[in-house]
Amino acid sequence: MTDGILFMPSIVFYKPYGILSQFTRKDGHSSLCSFGFPKGVYPAGRLDADSEGLLLLTSDGKLQAHISEPKYKMPKVYWAQVERAITPEAIRKLREGPVLKDGPTKPCLAKEIPDPGLAPRVPPVRFRKTVPTSWVEVVLREGRNRQVRRMLAAVGFPVLRLLRRSIGPIGCDNMKEGEWRELSPEEVEALWTKIF
Repeated sequence: MTDGILFMPSIVFYKPYGILSQFTRKDGHSSLCSFGFPKGVYPAGRLDADSEGLLLLTSDGKLQAHISEPKYKMPKVYWAQVERAITPEAIRKLREGPVLKDGPTKPCLAKEIPDPGLAPRVPPVRFRKTVPTSWVEVVLREGRNRQVRRMLAAVGFPVLRLLRRSIGPIGCDNMKEGEWRELSPEEVEALWTKIF
């Protein structure tokens, strides 16, 4: 809890594909430094360069830990476009928690969803005329490196496109890639107090 003290700024950002979740460039990837964020904010958690969607940044170290550390079990919602039509058996395995090289994952929420009709990714997702694609929603309360991609690969459905849609009560609906805004005091308080 913040004991009634709200630390600003805290920001919700729709991270585009190809951008690192850090302020320094590396391996030819662009970084957060080109989006005009206020000084003193840092990412609360990571989102890989080849993933898109919601990234929270804050100047509050305690809030940063509360959002990013798995012990707080802040749910994170991901949408994944996968090769082939996802099967009920694969969804069941996701829900039970597949075993990865670094051990079993925790049970999670998973379901097939209709194509969300997102704007095309730049660069475009690789398509094969003979291989259909489908979409899956996965809700995690842990945060291993590239976990959603590894879980879907483990059940036989490689990821073509991955977006994080929300962290706890904060989502990126109605935002375009590259856009950001400051969280309201009520939204920051909800990150601390909302029961998930």
